[in-house]
Amino acid sequence: MIEPAPTLPVVTQELFPLRPPPPAPEPESLRPAGADSMARRRGSRLPARWKITAWIMLTTFVLLVVVLVTARNLLLRDVDTRANADIAQEADEFRTFADEGVDPTTTRPFISVERLLEIYLLRQSPIDGEVMVGVVDGAQVGGLRGNVPAAVAADPALFTAVTASERTSGVVVSPAGEMRWGRVDVESGSSRGAFVVAAFTEIGRAGVDRTMHIITAVSFAGLALTTGIAYLVAGRILLPVRTVRAVAAEIGETDLTGRVPVEGRDDIAALAHTFNDMLDRLEHAYTTQRQFVDDAGHELRTPITVVRGHLELLPEDPEERRRTLALVDSELARMGRLVSDLLMLAKAEQPDFVVRRPIDIAQTMLDIESKVQALGERRWHLMEVAEGTAWIDVQRVTQAMLQLAANAVAHSADGTTVQLGSRFDGDEQGRTLSLWISDRGPGVTPEDAPVIFDRFRRGRPADRSGADRRTGAGLGLAIVRAIADAHSGSAWVRSVPGDGATFGLDLPADPAHPVGRVTTEPNDRKR
Repeated sequence: MIEPAPTLPVVTQELFPLRPPPPAPEPESLRPAGADSMARRRGSRLPARWKITAWIMLTTFVLLVVVLVTARNLLLRDVDTRANADIAQEADEFRTFADEGVDPTTTRPFISVERLLEIYLLRQSPIDGEVMVGVVDGAQVGGLRGNVPAAVAADPALFTAVTASERTSGVVVSPAGEMRWGRVDVESGSSRGAFVVAAFTEIGRAGVDRTMHIITAVSFAGLALTTGIAYLVAGRILLPVRTVRAVAAEIGETDLTGRVPVEGRDDIAALAHTFNDMLDRLEHAYTTQRQFVDDAGHELRTPITVVRGHLELLPEDPEERRRTLALVDSELARMGRLVSDLLMLAKAEQPDFVVRRPIDIAQTMLDIESKVQALGERRWHLMEVAEGTAWIDVQRVTQAMLQLAANAVAHSADGTTVQLGSRFDGDEQGRTLSLWISDRGPGVTPEDAPVIFDRFRRGRPADRSGADRRTGAGLGLAIVRAIADAHSGSAWVRSVPGDGATFGLDLPADPAHPVGRVTTEPNDRKR
């Protein structure tokens, strides 16, 4: 009975040898003072679209390189692992065959080590890259079995040297590349032999290289496709930004009407919305400034001309001089009132024009009724008083009501009745405070009613005589509307020509409750 040698220990070589650590980065060279700020001032002239595309391409390229390197290393490790497993499997199969010790051709025990190795090798079919050989007393038995590389066939001493090694497994570099081998020793009496199985990994490594070439080609094709898609997507994302730039370039000193179309609810849409809001504020400020300048120039031209003309022709007679100076003083006073009204309208555009606080409306109406008594000889009747509290700027509301009362005095005769009142409308969640003043004057014509609250509009009395009794600069009712607008309310007029007019304000009684804008109803409803 032929006794097999001890179990074959298979040694796996370290596939990833430790690499020396990378050299420490060299210290950054000193820069001249101000170099960073100069670089920031210069900036980059590369368009943002190409910057986004370049960063996406660079990130994808780095990721692909990491994936390819990792995949190649894993595949090479798998080649070595499979080679070690194949060697261990062949060694185990030979041990099992030797333990049985029966010649399958004679069904009797083997008579020699040489016969054992010869019969076993004849029954084997090595895979690609695998070579088996039997050695007895330094001589090969039956030659090399398997797919033997030409370079190895030309060097038969390679396996003889392996059998003479003290180790039973290992890795050697052969003319055909790396060879992993394992050996099982057998002996019978004075005859000693060995079964050697070797695996050449160069074939597997060549397969890995072919696979990696294909994957690399596909990866670079994907990188080119990703770059094109990134360029198109970046252009799509930056389209609103280019639109903002185009709109900003089209805006001139006198034309602020351009706006950026807003689509979606993303960050770019928020940027476009913010830009449009900024343009709205600029246009509103510019319009207010231009209107103020136009109004001031238009209205101040006449009194300045009057004053200049009278001063140039100032007579020597003391009485005539006194009348002329009185006229000049009157015109200067009118100019002062006009400038004050224009400044008031300009301040109405500021957010702090009104300061709303909870105010007792009943007491406010009593104060207003007391103050209007001095405006003219009229029968002032307080017809209705709202009971409760409202969030208003009491000074501005009082100013608006006194302006409406002065307007009623200017368009009604002495001794006539002027009524005023207030009341709450709506429910608790949306209350509206209505304040009104009604006179018995000539009323407002249907043509004047829609524009009577505009600046420099003077309502034409609707009497039968047709006389033009318009007085003032036409800013009083504009101030009333400005006060109503500042309260997020509305100013309105209701009139029947020849039967008086009712002017009023509708203001939100509670915080953050808008009411509306100017309304006109030419009918005879009175409060």
